[in-house]
Amino acid sequence: MLYTNLKHIETAADHAKIISENENVMVICGRMGPMCIPVYGIAEEIENQYSHVQFYDMEFDNPESHVIRSLSEVKGFMGIPFTIYYKNGKVAKATSSIQTIEQVTSILNQEYGNAQKS
Repeated sequence: MLYTNLKHIETAADHAKIISENENVMVICGRMGPMCIPVYGIAEEIENQYSHVQFYDMEFDNPESHVIRSLSEVKGFMGIPFTIYYKNGKVAKATSSIQTIEQVTSILNQEYGNAQKS
């Protein structure tokens, strides 16, 4: 299990259910390592600003995460985490490795619409 404050996906069945039942889903698939932890932190920081997006993590080394590791969109990725942005059950965007808050929010705004003003 990943020690983040995000909701966790533990099985391939959970993954399928989540992306089929939610219009906008961001899944960060990684480990508790130096390239992944900052991306989890960004998601935790901005999650409340994007109430129209569901934020999740999934453990990269869990055999069940084959549903992410085998996506055609991640073929050739060399670093983790794999961050997958789903729109209506389909991959809208996929990135790998460490990201800045500006990179993450730019993708969220482009794929799902801007953050909600509080």
